[in-house]
Amino acid sequence: MNNKRLSEFLRARRALVRPEEHGMPAGARRTPGLRREEVAVLAGVSTDYYVRLEQGRERNPSALVLRALAAALLLEDEEAAYLRALVDPPQHPRSRPTWEYASPQLVSMLDAWADTPALVYGRYLDLSAVNSLGEALFSWLGDETSLITAMFLNPAARDFYRDWPVVAQGCVAALRAANPAPDDERLQELVGELSVRSADFARMWARHDVRAKTASAKRFRHPLVGDLTLNFETFSVNSAPGQHMVVYRAEPGSAAERSLALLGSLNLTDFEDIQDEGHLPHELP
Repeated sequence: MNNKRLSEFLRARRALVRPEEHGMPAGARRTPGLRREEVAVLAGVSTDYYVRLEQGRERNPSALVLRALAAALLLEDEEAAYLRALVDPPQHPRSRPTWEYASPQLVSMLDAWADTPALVYGRYLDLSAVNSLGEALFSWLGDETSLITAMFLNPAARDFYRDWPVVAQGCVAALRAANPAPDDERLQELVGELSVRSADFARMWARHDVRAKTASAKRFRHPLVGDLTLNFETFSVNSAPGQHMVVYRAEPGSAAERSLALLGSLNLTDFEDIQDEGHLPHELP
């Protein structure tokens, strides 16, 4: 067990629980969240035992204790699973590939969706495949293939995502959810670099949110077609564990659907020239 990661997770999640969520008076508190003794009472363990957990000195909490802690800290299912993985890490190969490739069959399927932006990313949020309309939608990425790096280090991300703080926090939570192994060198390098270069990333990572991407709606501001809102669905690629496919869709008959059609009409080889000239081609009939 990685004691340091377990203790960091417990402290971070304890600070996010409001006393009133457990029917306790908030009162005057020096720090946010629950006190250690309150978590201990809620979980049915001694305060000394819980303190040892937070200090990384307790090595073998039982499954029963972990379930009780998850309830006390109001953890969602994914967060509770992550807590268990900190105690009993999943077995991964010692060396993962530095790059995760999308299969030719998956790439071919994405390319067949001419009217639907779609992309594939791996466990570190690196893009491994994007179809033509996806490239047009995410043109601000340029040559960058790391979604998490672009999210925090490319200023264009804050213009493109109209709800940038929410989307950015979701990316951080997804990165943690996909990488529970404590000895993952690639993750450590990525988190270390982003924590140094982005105060926002360091703050969000310290929350220890754990949440895989699923389905929702996102609001974009595209440099060519302006504001649009798209629904998206995330699918796990069973033939390549750790990879996910994201498919975006506009509501039928909406302005967003017309904007996507306009993007699809652009000659992608001239896409950068159109951006540089600062004007749109003729609108679609």
